[in-house]
Parts: sequence; structure tokens; C-alpha cells
Amino acid sequence: MSVMSETRAMHQIDEIMEKASGLLAAMRPLESEQFSLRALDIALKQKDWDRLARIVMPLQEARRLRRQEATDAGKVRLIDTQTQLRAKPEPGCYLIQPPLIAAEARAFRESALRRGAGVFVMTREPMSRDGKWPIVAVGALSVRTKVDPPEGVEPHDSGVTRDAVTKPICVSWFESAAEALGDAAIASVDPDEPAAHRVEDLIERLDAFPEHEKLHQALERAAEEALTEPAPKHERRRGLDDPTTF
Repeated sequence: MSVMSETRAMHQIDEIMEKASGLLAAMRPLESEQFSLRALDIALKQKDWDRLARIVMPLQEARRLRRQEATDAGKVRLIDTQTQLRAKPEPGCYLIQPPLIAAEARAFRESALRRGAGVFVMTREPMSRDGKWPIVAVGALSVRTKVDPPEGVEPHDSGVTRDAVTKPICVSWFESAAEALGDAAIASVDPDEPAAHRVEDLIERLDAFPEHEKLHQALERAAEEALTEPAPKHERRRGLDDPTTF
């Protein structure tokens, strides 16, 4: 790539991030998030690790504000029908459960954000034989973990979920499950891979589950490490899915 093209890309990133920072200061996190993502994509394509590392913090803050708006709504909406998915979204926490799947949860989140609703979305799969809830997020790859279900969940031998939710799900459980999912995403990245490869691995996981603060922090660290490491000598080993299955 020519020096002129690199310089043009650098200016483009800086201009986009100036807009993102302004929107963040104006407390418009959803718009700020989208500008930051545009800048992140350009920085990754350019392998501009310095700018990529500096993009992460405002992106993380925009998403923190979105997540806060969702949790401040004070309840978790349990969604299991297409009719519910098509309803006008409001800020809040949404737990998608069977027969709906994680891909539908992702589409719901993306649609809600485009419509200006600050949502925090997760997906649970049917209760496993050990009485746990598999929690999953999908993008170019999927990330899974298992957590204890919230209070008021009764196992059933039949039914698509293999259980019944008899009480409202509390926000604190939802946040704890989200932390566990994000931690699993971080753990699925090979720490022995070159930093430049880990940057791409972490961006894929953030694309699947964008609400985890420590995932952003891990990405920032990897980008900073990539600044000082030699370029990788081998191609990135890329898993299309988390090997953990239930």
C-alpha cells in the first residue's frame, strides 16, 4: 500500500473518531458506537495497531453507557416468539430462549440499535443434563458457556427449553451470566498466538458479544502488544466456532 493511501486512511480514522468522541460527550452512545466501529474496521484493515488501541476505550465507554441504560430499566424481558421479536424495542435487557436461537437474537439486537433502542441481549439454550443454562452469542464464530439458571427455574422432562421459568429474572443474574460469557470468550483466545492474530480473534468475539468490558480491555492490550512485535510469520489459525459443546 502506498504512503499516500496509508496517510489517507489515518486521516479518515481520525476524522471518524473525532465525530465518535463528540457524540459520546453529547451522551449519544449508540451513534458514537457505530462511528467507532467504522474506525475500528479501517484500522484493522490497515493494521494500524496504534489507532486501533486508541479506538477501543471510546468504543467500550459507548457500550458501557448502552448497557447501563438497559440495566437501569430494571427488568429482564424473556423472549421466545417471533411476535415478541417484531415488537417495537425499548431500552432494556432481553433474554432470548428456545425455540428462538442466537442468530435471531443477534438480528434483534442489530435492529434495535438501528432504531435507537439501547438493548442488552443474550441467548440461552435448553437446560443441559447437569441443570445448567448454556449461554451463547454468535457472529463469525460462536461463544458459549454454562451458568446456573436464575432463581425460580424448574427442570422439566419435556418442552423445548426442558424447564419452566416461574419467577421474573433479576438483572443481577443477567449481568453475572454476561460476565461469564465474556470471560469464556477471552479464555477461548490462544495467548501463545502473535498479538496481531489475537487482535483479530478478539474483534471476532466482540462482534459476537459486544457488551463485555474485559473483552475490550483484552483487545486494547493485544493491539498495544502488536505495536512492538514483529509481523507474524505464519497465517492466523482461525476457529469458526468455540470447541465447547454441550
